[in-house]
Amino acid sequence: MRREDAAENLAEIRHIAMNFLKREKTFEAVIQRKRKKAAMSRLFLSQVLETCGVS
Repeated sequence: MRREDAAENLAEIRHIAMNFLKREKTFEAVIQRKRKKAAMSRLFLSQVLETCGVS
């Protein structure tokens, strides 16, 4: 990983995370609310990751 590519790498990770939140259907809310809930609740975060096959 190079320092010059850091912004692109973080953008890609952010894009993947947003796709995970879009796929998650147990909590009906806008992406911003899902993102905040995942940040505050480990249970919800694990549900999001399980929905996408990451565990």
